Amino acid sequence: MDNFNNRLRQAMEYRNVKPSELSKLTNIGKSSISQWLSGKYSAKQDKIFIIAKALNVNPSWLIGANVPMSNETLPDKIFNLSSKLDEKRQTNVYNYTEQQYNEQNNIIPMPVKSEVKLYGAVSAGTGEYLLDNTPELVPYEGVVPEHDYAVIVNGVSMRPLFEDKQIIFVKKTFEARSGQVVIAYYDNQAYVKKYVNDEKGARFVSLNKSYDDMPIDETHEAEIIGVVVL
Repeated sequence: MDNFNNRLRQAMEYRNVKPSELSKLTNIGKSSISQWLSGKYSAKQDKIFIIAKALNVNPSWLIGANVPMSNETLPDKIFNLSSKLDEKRQTNVYNYTEQQYNEQNNIIPMPVKSEVKLYGAVSAGTGEYLLDNTPELVPYEGVVPEHDYAVIVNGVSMRPLFEDKQIIFVKKTFEARSGQVVIAYYDNQAYVKKYVNDEKGARFVSLNKSYDDMPIDETHEAEIIGVVVL
């Protein structure tokens, strides 16, 4: 039963049960539970069955067997994990679950109307300037993803992904992976482009092939300031 102590700790953390609570559930002394958790010794077989029942885990798993921790259904697992998230992340889980349900049942949700803080425009063409900490509150219809700031697209160089005058949402970062769509300053103007870094070198690319690539080299000032949340 070398793994009992670690398995007990895992089960208690997963169920969000403290030693004092487990003591009440099992009528086992809190000091015994604390000693098990510290690894001083393992529980006897009769206690293991009591603990497994209280924590709703497989007793064989609890003593180190290579079996599932419990016979929980997938919805049970989702509930147990999501209940440990903060409110903001629980909202994200709910929104995603609702979206999956609607897609599965071909339900067209009612448009969500809200307001977003718009920090200026980014160019899908000739270059724009972002606002400096003076956002404009504008109406928005649709699901607003988790983001750091929102901007509006000017131009058509990122079609078909983004249309002219479309509001897009951005997470702040100064780094990106090749292939990600980014917001970048290029020669002191703001753009939305696809960042590519391969054997041909680093560059910002337009999805609309009518526009030339923008090379990232010593002849241009270039800085990534965000990744678009798609």
